Amino acid sequence: MGASYFIGWSLFRAMYWLYFRRRIFNAERVPREGPVILASNHASFLDPPLVGSSLPRPINYLARETLFRFPVVGWILRSWNSVPVDRDGGGAAGLRAILDRLLAGGGIILFPEGTRTRDGKLQPARSGIGLTVIKSTAPVVPVRVFGTFEAYGRHMKFPCPRRVVVKFGQPMDFATLRTEAKTCAKPRLKHIYQQVADEIMAEIAKLEPHEDSGS
Repeated sequence: MGASYFIGWSLFRAMYWLYFRRRIFNAERVPREGPVILASNHASFLDPPLVGSSLPRPINYLARETLFRFPVVGWILRSWNSVPVDRDGGGAAGLRAILDRLLAGGGIILFPEGTRTRDGKLQPARSGIGLTVIKSTAPVVPVRVFGTFEAYGRHMKFPCPRRVVVKFGQPMDFATLRTEAKTCAKPRLKHIYQQVADEIMAEIAKLEPHEDSGS
């Protein structure tokens, strides 16, 4: 970790521990090194640093490219391994940047739902993460966060001190679909992207809250 990342990582760990009473389960399922995609549900602005600070390795994040136009903010985002993407989180440049981070052996957190939930429930997965998975060779670790919607959902102006929990699932390997995607017809390819996204979301849904994770 670089100095700036380590400082931010330490501050977020302290905040989640002291204010939100964070619990972490099965973090050892995430490889300590090498490329990995962390696929998490998305309930709050708290989610990215919550997942990232739960791991002992640095993680890459997505941030709107417009934020990088501000010198100080841009410097902080870059030092925290943020990847600039357009407003919808897609685009060829954003995909290339994500794949470059993975090719360099980095980990990155992505949200299959594409945006924060409005009611606290899991949303259908979008095909974008399927495209990223197929274009890469990285394993996918499903992640589910609990409590962040109640702590700081869309409907709230300030975060409340509710317990938050992070659970990591078993790594997923899409080698068979990646091989098929190299030669299949375009209609099938689009179906593969959505299939991968749906399979990841199904694994996220299987992660249940721990009996000791409630407030």
